[in-house]
Amino acid sequence: MNVQDRSAAQKFYDRISAAYDLIADSGERAARERGLERLDAQPGERLLEIGHGTGHSLVQLAKAVGPSGRVFGVDISQGMHDLAARHVADAGLADNVELAVAAVPPLPYSDASMDGVTMSFTLELFPLDQIPVVLTEIHRVLRPGGRLSVVSMATVKDGQHESLLEQAYKWLHLHFPHFVDCQPIDVFQFVSNAGFVNVDEKRIEIWTLPVALITARKSH
Repeated sequence: MNVQDRSAAQKFYDRISAAYDLIADSGERAARERGLERLDAQPGERLLEIGHGTGHSLVQLAKAVGPSGRVFGVDISQGMHDLAARHVADAGLADNVELAVAAVPPLPYSDASMDGVTMSFTLELFPLDQIPVVLTEIHRVLRPGGRLSVVSMATVKDGQHESLLEQAYKWLHLHFPHFVDCQPIDVFQFVSNAGFVNVDEKRIEIWTLPVALITARKSH
């Protein structure tokens, strides 16, 4: 993603941050929570969420890791950062969560510093040529055996037909990418190609759009 595209994305999410839960949360929440369940956060762990949005997952993760763990969140939008910080503080978890405003890649974290990384409806926002770079960065910050959980809009499986909504969504993304910024991707293939092991995929649908729930590990 070039500087101009990053700036446009940042401004877009700053503008919609206050209304994001009303716009998207009703559709995304169930899938996001499934992704968190599959990450299986444990007490004492260090976990990272990329594209944390308004912060609902950060609160759940911070409760799961407890006082002996720590949760990190990075988002391109200052507006999202401010809302997430407020949600975390309201939950009494501010001392256990560290937020950063930054464009990814790179990730502003040390090598092998995280037990798990999660992202929901974020990986598909990156240009296709940047997705392998993002996954390489995730691989870098994970500890050996560390876990990855990705929730993403997905391409249909071979032999299956795209719904009319899927076709319309792809057309809108092609012609109006700043307004329809997600794009269906082959998440399983991207994660497998990035060197992760034990890659597992579950499928659900949101309004006939296929969504992939991917878990994987960094090899020991």
